[in-house]
Order: sequence, then structure tokens, then C-alpha cells
Amino acid sequence: MARYRLTVDTGGTFSDFVYVNEDTREISVAKVPSTPDDPSRAILAGVELLIARGVAPADIGYVCHGTTVGTNALLEGKGVRAGLLVTKGFRGIYEVAEQSRPHGPTIFDINYDKPAMLVPPSRTGEVEERVAFNGEILTELNEVALRQTIRDLIAEDVTSIAVCYLFSFLTPAHERRTREIIAEEAPGVEVSLSSEIVPLIREYYRLSTTVINAYIQPILARYIDNLDARLKGAGVTTPQKYIMQSNGGMSTFAATARKAVATVLSGPAGGITASVQAARTTSFPNLITFDMGGTSCDVALIKEGEPSIANRGKVEGRDIALPMIDINTVSAGGGTLAHVDRFGELIVGPQSAGAQPGPACYGRGGTRPTITDCNLALGYLSPDNFLGGQMKLDTAAARLAIETEISTPLKMDILAAAEGVVRIINVKMQEAIKAISTMRGHDLRDFMLLAFGGAGPLHACRMAADLGMKGVVVPLHPGVYSAMGLVMSDVKHDYIRSRLTPVASVSEADINVVFAELANEARADLAAENFNEGSIALEYALDMRYAGQGYEMTIACAAPMTPGALKALRATFDEEHKKSFGHTAPSEPVEIVSWRLRGVGRVPPVELPTFAPTGKPLSAAIRETRMARFDGKDIDCPVYQREGLDVGVSFAGPALVDQLDCTTVVPPGFAARVDAGRNIIIAIGAA
Repeated sequence: MARYRLTVDTGGTFSDFVYVNEDTREISVAKVPSTPDDPSRAILAGVELLIARGVAPADIGYVCHGTTVGTNALLEGKGVRAGLLVTKGFRGIYEVAEQSRPHGPTIFDINYDKPAMLVPPSRTGEVEERVAFNGEILTELNEVALRQTIRDLIAEDVTSIAVCYLFSFLTPAHERRTREIIAEEAPGVEVSLSSEIVPLIREYYRLSTTVINAYIQPILARYIDNLDARLKGAGVTTPQKYIMQSNGGMSTFAATARKAVATVLSGPAGGITASVQAARTTSFPNLITFDMGGTSCDVALIKEGEPSIANRGKVEGRDIALPMIDINTVSAGGGTLAHVDRFGELIVGPQSAGAQPGPACYGRGGTRPTITDCNLALGYLSPDNFLGGQMKLDTAAARLAIETEISTPLKMDILAAAEGVVRIINVKMQEAIKAISTMRGHDLRDFMLLAFGGAGPLHACRMAADLGMKGVVVPLHPGVYSAMGLVMSDVKHDYIRSRLTPVASVSEADINVVFAELANEARADLAAENFNEGSIALEYALDMRYAGQGYEMTIACAAPMTPGALKALRATFDEEHKKSFGHTAPSEPVEIVSWRLRGVGRVPPVELPTFAPTGKPLSAAIRETRMARFDGKDIDCPVYQREGLDVGVSFAGPALVDQLDCTTVVPPGFAARVDAGRNIIIAIGAA
């Protein structure tokens, strides 16, 4: 029997599946309604779909999952009751945070409030111990007092404890001993050590990251254990079971359960991985990814085939100091709700109808209008061919919801109201794109918009035109594109060691010593996950800055370093600083802040196929004609079935393209063609 890879990306409305036959490389997809109360139930439903096709459970040899369990617990404030231990005298680090407001419109918001502390001062214990800036122990750990502090936290019903002592990234002995004492005093309580989660300079960011891990780790660990048990119960016993991480790589179930904070962008990261492959296999190396799902919209920038990676980011205003793909997320999806407020203003989002009850047209009890209801009313979606005909949409219910909530209060036509809602959500998503492109000096005229997610291709053309972009790319399986990216991912583990060191006082040999220690750790971890030496790759980098700066740049390098390499690296830093900030200071001293290493376990790649033309005419792909509204005009549009579009065919808008996992809208004034990868390439303003 053939071996299969199964990947699943759990969204707010649907869970998306990709199945790959490793012998034939045949790819098939499926969508199953999400089960937010227990996402593993939807995953089992997707596994059963594959088994129902005659695939034996033992032949499912690889499972990868993009999960939002930890993310949702953080966003919805539904993490565990956590405690925090800090060095005596430094209780205020978490509360003070960055001491400033975030950049952007928030600076001018007189009603701005910082995100609530995940661990309040009442559950923060001060511990008598002290490590100096150079790693020297100044004050030994007071174990007697620590035991009483732990008992006090347990009396507050904490089930997870974050430990973040001053300069523990240099000398972690006190944190490690604290874990041992917690195990003695409170068996079963989860412990997150900052020296293991993110051994990084800057106390607040290390503390914030560790607290987030403590807040969501027990929830994700329970979920992973439950999912693993369900998979084994269904006969899926492969040890190759992975969770997607925010850095664009996978991690094993066991490793993920220990470092939950690394999964906060788990789902969107899969889509970026697939997009990088698209940038490398099409003639468009510069892409803006546009992933619009049921509850949110995620956008990212890929330039010259490489995604933008950040060493630090924010999720709902909370700081996480771990490498992650630079993704901007806004609350805009097919389930986003629209209404008229008491002042007569049309409000779109951020609330979502979610999977239950969902849009009004789903017939699951929803009565409020969503973006999906508006797209259906405008004729963009097929009421009879949604999900390949597996799900019927109720147009009357969608129109009634729009009429009741929007058009009647605003005294306007139903379709005009629906167009207004779509325009507003488009502008919100355009602002998200500007934040990662034009606001960072990129010219959108150099970029194509890669549209995916269940709703992305519905909105992409108008957004690209408004933003002045080159055009739109719609991949072959856009509705399950994030799950497609999980098929293409490798296992990736990030290691960091902060040592503030002047470049003038360090040698190549000194740098090699630190890198060798990190490399040994990476090789050991990957070997424990059954990767042999031939499938392990190591990527090295240094965080560098001009002495006195409050920020640093990550500069990739080779290791082990040879004589003269450090001088060349210093010159590279000057060049990169000039590119990023417009100035350089080659005569100023430079410091190394941190050593970084990424250990990569190579998974045998799955190459997306290319196709040859069959000679099938465009007319053979026409499924029907459907009336659709464009800028106040109702137009009869041809509706093409995506599977029937041959390589090389082209067509002009207005047109609609239906397929199992999404619908693509090609408005008037746009022209589309199908390339050898069966991507739809849409040009703006073409004849």
C-alpha cells in the first residue's frame, strides 16, 4: 500500500486537509467544519475521510498540524491560572513593560489601555537571589524563603509557574534549582524557565515570552495529548507527528508541548511556507501573501523569494521574543459581522460569527450578516456549488440578515449595502498590507498579491487594483493553502545565546566555541527526533549593533569561522545597516549581542506538479452563468469550474471561478490566464 502524508490547518470556520500519496505524488484536499470546543474532533473527521477512501490507518506515515489552540487561549484570555517568580526587587518589570505606547494610531488614542497582565502582582513572588551582568552569582538562592513563596502561589490555585530571574540567560543554575523545588512542593504544576524558553538579553521581553508560555502551555499540552490519543485510537501510530511553529518550521508533538509560545502563529506560517515555494517556482519572486479565512486575515511580505523574519513580535499587544515569520493579522474574515450602531454608522468587525452559528446563509442559527452573506447576496458565491456542492447556502437568509441589520437602518438597497460592507472590509485589509510594505519602504508596484484562504480570491482583485499592485496569483488549492504549506515544511529548532561582546575583543575562534556548543545541542535534539547527520542542516547568525544602540540586526554567517571572517562580517553589518536605516558608521565600535543557530531537520520534499496543455477549450470549463453585482451594475458572468480550466487558457472579466475550496472573482477590466502550475494569474487593466 502507498504511504500517505496528512496535513491539517485548523481555522475558525473550517479545518483544511491535504492528503499526499507519497508513491504517486497525487494531492487531494478536503474541508471539514471546525469544532472549536475540541479541534481534535474535526481532525479525526478528516482522518476518517482518508480512511474511507481505502487508505489503511497504518499507511498514514506523516501528520502535520497547524493549530490555533494556544493562540486562541491567548487572544481570548482563556489560559490557565499562572504564577510568576522574579528576582527580589524586580516585581515591576512585567507591569512597566516597554514604558511606552506601541507605534501607530495608538499613540494618539486617549482611551488606550495596555493589555491586561496575564499574571497580576498578587500572583507574582519575589525570590531572594541575584546574578550579575557578567553571570557571576552575587546572592545565592534562598531555598527556605522560596519554598514558602511557592506555597503562597499554590494557595492562589496556580497550575503553572513562570520563572524569570535577572541574568539567568548567563547563569541558569538558580532557575533550574527552582524547578526542582517546585516539583517537590507542588507536584504536577507546570514550570516554564526563561533560561530555556528564550535565553535572551533584555529582561522584559524574556519575561513576557516566558509568562505567555506558562499561560498557554498546559492547555496546548493537554490538547496535544488528547489529539495523539485520538490518532492512535484511529490506528494512526506513526511517530512522525508534528505541529507547525511560528518560525515556519515544524516541531514534534513532545517538543511543542514544552514550548507552546512558539506556536502562536502556527496556522498562518504554513501559508507562508507554501508561498515561498510559489515565489521560487513562478516568475514572481516578490509577493504579498493574502490569507483571508473565516475569522481573520493574515498578510506577509516575500521579497526575492524569502519571507521577512522577525526575532521579536507582538500578538494582541503582548511581546514574544522568539523568531517568527513577520505576519500582520487583522480581524477580517468570511465570518466577520457587520451592523449599524446606535449612531447610524456602519460597523464591520472585529467580531466574528465563527464556526457556530456561522454566517446566516449557513443555516446553523446565525441571523446577523457577515462578509460571506454579502458575497453570496452579490452573486459571487454559488448557493448550490459551495464546497463542491457538499453544502447549500441560503441566499434568502443572507439577504434578510443584510436587510434587517444594515439596509433598513440605513434606508438603502440590499445589494448597495452589501457592496458597502465589502468595500469597508477591503480597506481594513489594505491597511494591513500597507503596514508591512509601503510603511517599510517597499513599492507595491513591484509585488503580486498571492491570494489564498477560503475568502482571499473573492476580494484580491479589487484590493490589488486599489493598492496599485502588479496583479494577483491564485494558487491551485487556495482554500487549503496553509495546509499545503505544512506538506513542504522542515523541522526547525531555534537556539540563542546572549553574550554582549565587543567585536574588537573577540576572535573567530571565540565565536566558533559558542557556535559549537549550540550546534551540539541542535544535533542532539534532532538526532532524538530520528534525523540522521545527512538530513541535518545548521544555519548560523549573529545579532550585531553599534555600541550604545538599543537595537540590533541579525547577520547571517558561516561557521566555523576562518581567519579574516570577522572583519568581513563587520563590513557586511555596515552594509546591511545602510540598507535598512540609510546610514552607516564604519569607524564606530560594533558589539555582538547574541549568537543564533537554527537546526533544520530536512523532511523529504513534496514537489508540486506542473501540467501540460490538453487542448481543452475554455468553453468546456463553463459551468453556468450567474448574475453578479459590480460597482452598482448587475452583470451576467460566466462561471468556470476550476478543474476544467486547461493550462494556457485565458479569459477576461467579469468572470467567476468555482472550485471545492474557494471561489475566485475576476471583475470587469481584469484578465486571467492559467500557467503550467495551474495557478490563475490575473492582470489588472489588461484587455
